[in-house]
Amino acid sequence: MIAHPQLILSALFFLVSIIFSMMGQGGGVIYTPLQVWFNIDFHTAATTSLFLILAASVSSSLVFRKAGKIDWPLALVLETSTGAGGFAGGFWSEKFSSVFLSLLFAGVIFVSAFFMINSFKGKKENKTDSKGLFIWKRVLNNEAYCVNLLLALPLSFAAGIISGLLGVGGGILKVPLMVILLGIPMDIAVGSSAFMIGITAFGGFAGHIAKGHWDWITSLVLAVAVIAGSQIGSRISVNIDKNKLKKAFGWFLFVIAISMVIKALW
Repeated sequence: MIAHPQLILSALFFLVSIIFSMMGQGGGVIYTPLQVWFNIDFHTAATTSLFLILAASVSSSLVFRKAGKIDWPLALVLETSTGAGGFAGGFWSEKFSSVFLSLLFAGVIFVSAFFMINSFKGKKENKTDSKGLFIWKRVLNNEAYCVNLLLALPLSFAAGIISGLLGVGGGILKVPLMVILLGIPMDIAVGSSAFMIGITAFGGFAGHIAKGHWDWITSLVLAVAVIAGSQIGSRISVNIDKNKLKKAFGWFLFVIAISMVIKALW
C-alpha cells in the first residue's frame, strides 16, 4: 500500500479508536471495512484489524485498570473460551470468500447497530442470592452481580469465532452480551471488554498468521494512530455519558453495513 492511503487510514483510525475505546470496543467493526474500501484483501484487512485491536486493548486497559473498572477474574475466565473461538475463526477464515465474509460482517454490524440505538439496561433481576454449580457471584466497586457460566462460556466461544473470522475484537458483541444476557453492570462490562478484546484479537490474529495473511508494515504504521486514539478515548470514557454517543454511532453503523453490502455485491 502506498504512503498516501496509509496517512489517510492513520487519521481515520485515530478518530475511530477514540470513539470505540470510550465504549470498551476495539474498532474492528470499522477498521476492516475501511481497509476493504481501500481495496485491501478482506483476509489481510482482518488480520491487520486484529493486530490494531490488540494494541488498542493494551493501551486502554491501562486506563480502565487505574479506574477500577475491570473484573479481572471474570474477564480471564470468559476469555479462555473466547480466545479459543477467535483462533478457530481466524484459522478457518480462508475457507470463506471475501464476498461471504463481507456480507456476514454487514449482518454483524446491523445487529450491533440495533443494540446501540436501543437502550438496553441489562438484567435488573440479577441477584446475589442466586445459587447453582455454575453461578459465579462477583463483587466489584461495591456492585454485586452473578454470572451464569453455563450460559457465558458457550456464548463467549461463539463470539470468538465471529471475531476471528471478521477481524474484530468482539467488543461490539461482548458489551451487549455481558450487559443484556449476563446482567453485568455497564461500566464494568465496558472496562472488562476493553481488556478482553485484546485476548480475543490475539487468538484470531494467531489463526490468520498461521495462514500468512499479515501485512506487518501497514499494521505497525496504523498501530501508532490507534494506540494514541485509545489513550484519549479511554480517558474520556471514565466520565462521559455513553447513551447518546451509542445511539448516534448506531445509526452510523447502519450506513457502514449498507455500504459493505453494496461493495460486496456490486
